[in-house]
Amino acid sequence: MAEAGEPMTMSIRRGDLRKREHTRASVEALAERYRTWGEWGPDDEVGAANRVTPEKVLAATREVRRGEVFSLAVPLDRAGPQSAGSLRANPQHVMLVLPTDPWPGEGDLQRFSDDAVYMPLQAATQWDGLCHAFYAGHTYNGRDTSSVTAGHGAKYNSITNLRDRAVGRGVLLDVARWSGHEHLPPDASIQADDLARCAADQGVEVGEGDFVLVRTGELARIRDAGEGWGRYAGGPAPGLGVGAAEFLCDRRVSGIATDTWGMEAIPYETPDLIAPLHAILLVHAGIYIGEIWDLEALADDCADDGTYSFLLAAQPLTITGAVGSPINPLAIK
Repeated sequence: MAEAGEPMTMSIRRGDLRKREHTRASVEALAERYRTWGEWGPDDEVGAANRVTPEKVLAATREVRRGEVFSLAVPLDRAGPQSAGSLRANPQHVMLVLPTDPWPGEGDLQRFSDDAVYMPLQAATQWDGLCHAFYAGHTYNGRDTSSVTAGHGAKYNSITNLRDRAVGRGVLLDVARWSGHEHLPPDASIQADDLARCAADQGVEVGEGDFVLVRTGELARIRDAGEGWGRYAGGPAPGLGVGAAEFLCDRRVSGIATDTWGMEAIPYETPDLIAPLHAILLVHAGIYIGEIWDLEALADDCADDGTYSFLLAAQPLTITGAVGSPINPLAIK
């Protein structure tokens, strides 16, 4: 076993990273076990981010030693990462005014440029709001499907509730490097024991209110292939298995984010449910889910200095009624 902070060689293999068989019944049992509805009152719309207290934020600022800042966002680009035919189109950036276009009444002395973008709010690096997923007709804290409408979006549990809560202690669990892979194979499913052993070998603890970032190397695999985004969006991918909920919920984290399109191992471990972890974490536990986070530069730095915790700032846009939001997460070490 490597000492804490010691780089791990690519010949090491830790964890079996195998899919487990789950059913609707086993998922519902975990959902019931970790349900936090009412923990912060019947009207709460913040969920697990309630754990990010001023004391937690102050403690997280002490993680900063060097002032090094890492952006964890992929570009907002019409070339990807969404695939052709996806419900979520890629961002479309257009120019409204060019500096070669004089504004009415202006001469040649002063010129301006203006632009606009159309994009689904979960097209690239993003947070899922608590109201993004429903199970058996309900989302976090018992809100029913009428809480999201075509005219107003989310009346409750909007991602905008995270606007002043997405700052705190971040922890990177570099499962790909820990297990000896440049990037995990597409059938890898990360379980609670894998996360616990990875954290222990990295010499880092995951605690209440933390934001946990899990690196599978999937984004690096796509880049290394040099063939565009391919089936990154929605195709077979490594990710978290259903059992990972035990690690995250037992430690009472606030959020979980990965470098994959959907956070969960795809195909899912449940033949009778899609996105079972979304049902457990978002709907019942109130834990936020982040997807398509670029963890490569941060992971390299963590491996170099042996420090896997940092200050994380990942605020959503304040779009009224939004069920998800693009973000530019910053890890500060």
